[in-house]
Amino acid sequence: MYETSKELARILGPLVGQTQHHVVNSKDLAEGLAEILVDEGEEFMSHDVVSLFTNTPVSDSLKIIRKRLDDDNTLNERTKLSIDDIMEVLEFALTTTYFSFRGQIYQQRFGTAMGSPVSPIVANLYMEWLEQEALVTAPLDIKPRLWKRYVDDVLEIVNKGSAEPLTEHLNQIDKTGNIKFTFETEKTKQIPFLDTLIVKKPNGSIKLLVYRKATHTDQYLHFQSHHPLQHKLSVIRTLMDRKDKVVTEEKDRELEERSLGKDKENFKKHGYQANFKPHKTLRNHLVHHKDKRDVKTTADCVYEIPCLGCPKSYIGETSRLFGTRMKEHKSESDAASEKPYTRSQRKTLVESAPRKSALTDHVAEDNHVIGWDEAKIKDIETNRKEGI
Repeated sequence: MYETSKELARILGPLVGQTQHHVVNSKDLAEGLAEILVDEGEEFMSHDVVSLFTNTPVSDSLKIIRKRLDDDNTLNERTKLSIDDIMEVLEFALTTTYFSFRGQIYQQRFGTAMGSPVSPIVANLYMEWLEQEALVTAPLDIKPRLWKRYVDDVLEIVNKGSAEPLTEHLNQIDKTGNIKFTFETEKTKQIPFLDTLIVKKPNGSIKLLVYRKATHTDQYLHFQSHHPLQHKLSVIRTLMDRKDKVVTEEKDRELEERSLGKDKENFKKHGYQANFKPHKTLRNHLVHHKDKRDVKTTADCVYEIPCLGCPKSYIGETSRLFGTRMKEHKSESDAASEKPYTRSQRKTLVESAPRKSALTDHVAEDNHVIGWDEAKIKDIETNRKEGI
């Protein structure tokens, strides 16, 4: 289902961001605020949706997405699937979310799944619809002059004193009652949004700084820590890039660079490039709703049993349970190795005794130890036909 969600995200992704209110990142925000002037009777405020993903109405979102797909003239360039096919798969992906917790399997009954590639797309498209409805129906005295949104974070310029009535209006748009907004107004002519601090200047213009919470320690990644060098260098590059693209005034950029303690030695070329991927994620720990299969109860399989005394391995096949066949092999092998025989006696025994299997013969003739614990299934028959 994860790969299916990735493909749905690829198909639906281009539908997102086709409005003037969409914010791609902090750099995009800085460019959008470059020429803004704030009047004396106005103020900045921000809204945030409480737990957007898990509160996004799936049924309403599906209707919105179908309408967007109907209006999309480029859909056939991205997929050969029909709109009906896309919607059927999307509904299945959004309504069959399972996860395990403390040995119990749960199904998500509302909202979109955290961690699913298609969830941000669905939530974004629902928010685009919601903001459009909110702005069209807002009374003029509380209607924001500026509305910039990054997923569930919204920055607005509004008339002073309209924060509470505007929030009340926004909380009435979603008829399910699940989408709820909280708000924050500017303090001392400043307001944080994303990783920027927006500052109102006396003449009504604004400047942007890098925002750091009061609890921020300026500690990112110790250079002597056991992390890949590329990770350490990328921290520096990211911080410097943010300084150049977000901070609007040169003197503030100089102060930001000084606070970062820029070390030019870290930018030397190393002549190689490496990519690293974490092997332990929340998905690895939480999303495993299928029970692990016990190999002993597997039937219709090809298996391998190695010898610990030489490089040989026994390859066999069985239509019965793998565990049952293993017990038979072990019982036969134990019987063949119970009594002490000379090599010539073992050879005579093998030649005269009924042939059980090559594995039993190997134990009887060479008296080698078999790696029962290392036995494994090589392949499983998935298309077995009875009576053939």
